[in-house]
Amino acid sequence: MTPTIHSIPAIDQSMDQLERVVERVKALGADPADAKVLENLIASYAYITELVRDKQTSIARLRHMLFGDTSEKKEKVLGAQKAGSADAKDAPPASTEGASSTAEASEAAKGHGRNGAEAYSKATKVVIPHETLRAGAGCPHCKGRVHRREPRCLVRIQAVMPFQATIYEQDELRCGLCGELFPATLPPGVGDEKYDATVPSMIAVLRYGSGLPFYRIAALQEAAGLPMATSTQWDLVSQATAKCIPAHEELERQAAQGELVHNDDTTMVLLDFLKEEKERRERGEPSERTGIFTTGIVALSGERRIVLFSTGRRHAGENLTALLEKRVPGLSPPTQMCDGLDRNIPAELQTILASCLGHARRQFVDVVTDFPDDVRHVLEELAIVYRVDARTKAEAMTPARRMKFHQDESGPVMDRLAAWFVEQIDEKKVEPNSALGKAILYAQKRWTRLTLFLRVEGAPLDNNVCEMVLKRAILHRKNSLFYKTQNGARVGDLYMSLIATARLAQADPFDYLTELQRHAAEVEKTPSAWMPWNYRETMAGPAGPPAASPPGAAAEPPPSTA
Repeated sequence: MTPTIHSIPAIDQSMDQLERVVERVKALGADPADAKVLENLIASYAYITELVRDKQTSIARLRHMLFGDTSEKKEKVLGAQKAGSADAKDAPPASTEGASSTAEASEAAKGHGRNGAEAYSKATKVVIPHETLRAGAGCPHCKGRVHRREPRCLVRIQAVMPFQATIYEQDELRCGLCGELFPATLPPGVGDEKYDATVPSMIAVLRYGSGLPFYRIAALQEAAGLPMATSTQWDLVSQATAKCIPAHEELERQAAQGELVHNDDTTMVLLDFLKEEKERRERGEPSERTGIFTTGIVALSGERRIVLFSTGRRHAGENLTALLEKRVPGLSPPTQMCDGLDRNIPAELQTILASCLGHARRQFVDVVTDFPDDVRHVLEELAIVYRVDARTKAEAMTPARRMKFHQDESGPVMDRLAAWFVEQIDEKKVEPNSALGKAILYAQKRWTRLTLFLRVEGAPLDNNVCEMVLKRAILHRKNSLFYKTQNGARVGDLYMSLIATARLAQADPFDYLTELQRHAAEVEKTPSAWMPWNYRETMAGPAGPPAASPPGAAAEPPPSTA
């Protein structure tokens, strides 16, 4: 007999009680695999329960999160067989200049096919000259002359382990009378340290850049016969942190002077905080804030993009407030892009606020099943705006020209959409309390912020760049589950910030972290010369002077308490 929903008793148990059940099962001598299955089931129950308790999680969104397609592209949401035809029939055309962007956007997506030789920028190149012929020589098969062509490139790839070890067996002699030792001279470059500066850099890139937990790195190295214990890995990266702190503080200082900041956060687990909260409950003391978050901030200053992570009890808005306290007095407020949550906004508003158009669009994507025609209309209109924005990026328009172009091409589209929203609500075509009505009201409430890109130079459409950056923290959470201590979280935040910023600056994170360690004294003295975008020029000497600090930055960096 299949149980009905009314015959299943409700489970009202805390996670502590459920965890004790697992411990009792293990104590009874249950098979470890069975205990693991039970532990995973309880973790899944806790996750789904948390989603259901979240008032912002609708049944449709919960179903989508658990079983649905992760893509929110128009073709996926509306169906590829109809999305293409609706573009031409339903969407009002932009001007002739804007229409050409549609053709440009329809080009084949990049990232498909094989990588050419130019993709392997760090590969060793071996030039192989012809054995007998040179340019201008006679052809061996006729009376013509041969000429040089583009070389034929053959890529050959070999695998190496992340860490390599060399054992130097140093011959040593000892005098039988006086006991004097006479060791052999070591080759140049051997040094006194067991671990080279490249080792903590590689651990940091694997751990905080690619989400590989310490124990997996240890298992990989153990299988290769080159053991690297988890405790050793932690000691190395934590000791190297001190040499990277000046560069991280300089990133914070320069980020505070940016003209545009993105911010958002994601939940994180920090065991020390959970232990403190549990002890507080057992003592009968009132709970403090229980949420733990990793905040991601992306600051733009000119062409530079700086990424900062911060893990703890503070929300994204509080972390942004702390960052903006380092802003040079007199600078105009930066533009801030975030989603609609109040916790992302600084308590004392110090920014020109923009809301994420992608989040507003998502409200409609979530209800496409029940309101397909209405959602299609909204998505088609927004698609025009995004095509216009893609063209501004393709043509590398200045902020002023980009805003003017959006005003001409996207302004009429957003006006039509705003009028359509008013029509649906005022003429009772949509029930305000319905799912579609709530999506419309969400957009109307934030309309001034959603359309800031039409009035402020450089204002973005959405917060996608910050959400992509936060995937580094989410990857860490999925693979490592938690931070143990606040110090461990600080180390993770520092390395994630440096690695993510280096990647956005088209710099090699591994090389950057290594050079920060090797030039620790110089980095501490002039950290602004050792940023991911200029450290190579600094190392090259006078021929490559470091780039100037952002506008409004102090000549000497102020002291930081980060």
